[in-house]
Amino acid sequence: MNLIQRNWQFIVSLVSIILVDLTLSGDNAVVIAAAAKSLPGRLRRRAMIAGAACAVIALVTATYFAARLLHVKFLQIVGGAAVLWIAIGLFREEPPLEKSAAHLAGFWKAMWFIIVADVTMSTDNMLAIAALAQGNLTLLLFGLGVSIPLVIFASGLLATLMDRYPVIVYIGGALLGRVAGQMIMTDEFMVQRFAPSNAWRYALEAAGTLGVLGAGWWMKRKA
Repeated sequence: MNLIQRNWQFIVSLVSIILVDLTLSGDNAVVIAAAAKSLPGRLRRRAMIAGAACAVIALVTATYFAARLLHVKFLQIVGGAAVLWIAIGLFREEPPLEKSAAHLAGFWKAMWFIIVADVTMSTDNMLAIAALAQGNLTLLLFGLGVSIPLVIFASGLLATLMDRYPVIVYIGGALLGRVAGQMIMTDEFMVQRFAPSNAWRYALEAAGTLGVLGAGWWMKRKA
């Protein structure tokens, strides 16, 4: 009976981790799609898979030490700045990457943005996943591993849709602007130094959203 109970608890925890990870990974999928958007098709897929894989390795390690990671000052401020840079970059008209050197530079740039933004954006849900795994590293690895292909698929679909429907670029940019504002205001340094209220958090999220949209509109008009 104890074995059946343990197996049942394992399954319940596994399903819970997958659901939590998928629910909270929508923003991450937008970041991955935005970072790889300017790359050609084949390199885009490689950057998404490689970047997401590296980010997951970092996430597994960070989740295992989630309590400490969440108290690292300036981590989410840096991540928020990176997300803002990616969001504004959505509106940048970049020339085709024709040379192999440009391909390589674009590939590593996309991977770097994916890893930094994906890890820092996930700090808010690391405690939830770590609590569900209850220190079981096998459960943590398997639960995150199952959700990886789905997140990559969503990223690829978003990148394709951004190419075809420009309005999605504005929606994605607005979403990333809001996420960047939220990350900055929930950083440990900001919380300890300014103790921001919910009103201030919402205000900065709105400022991030409107700032990205304004910058995007200006860049499109200038182009």
